Amino acid sequence: MSEEWGTGGKIKAAVFDYGKVISFPPEDRDRAEIAALGGIDLPVLDELDRRYRGEHDRGVLSGVDFYKTILAEAGRDGDEAAAGRMLEADLQSWTRINPATVKLMEDLKAAGLKLGILSNMPREFLALARKQFPVFKIPDAGIFSCEVGAIKPEDGIYEALFAALGCSPYEIVFVDDLRPNVEAARILGMNAFVWKDADTARELFIKLDISL
Repeated sequence: MSEEWGTGGKIKAAVFDYGKVISFPPEDRDRAEIAALGGIDLPVLDELDRRYRGEHDRGVLSGVDFYKTILAEAGRDGDEAAAGRMLEADLQSWTRINPATVKLMEDLKAAGLKLGILSNMPREFLALARKQFPVFKIPDAGIFSCEVGAIKPEDGIYEALFAALGCSPYEIVFVDDLRPNVEAARILGMNAFVWKDADTARELFIKLDISL
């Protein structure tokens, strides 16, 4: 274990981020395809994605409007058809589920823990995920940025999680691939760590006396 973390009491819930935790990350070719569909350079796409992704995840910008905004900033204003194609490629790039994470989630639930998903996620992907992915039926609570109007690492999205699970922060273990999200969770009292892989996470839960 490469980082110190602990608990102030009995663990009652395990909460997982979606992107790069439950799912595998998009591949380089996925990002290249999205850029090509818009006729823009990949570094430009990445910069503009970082600038506007938060408002897309928050539910302020629809998927098409998100990509129309990117195209307009890149000098390709008005290409709504391209925005739709970029959105579809983006959605598909996040559909590869990590079976090792799903197995860990199933084992934690069988061990008696409540389960949650806490994710910055736009409306279009959430609709797709609920329809297509059985893993979204496992958790007791799913808190998604587009539905609560707050994104990690803002306090509001974590507070919505506490209410949905009926747990105190110190009773929850949370895993996320982004350190700022983990640090914000820790400030609020959660046991949180940066995701490495399912095997490492399993070892951490076992060290908390959770039988897996």
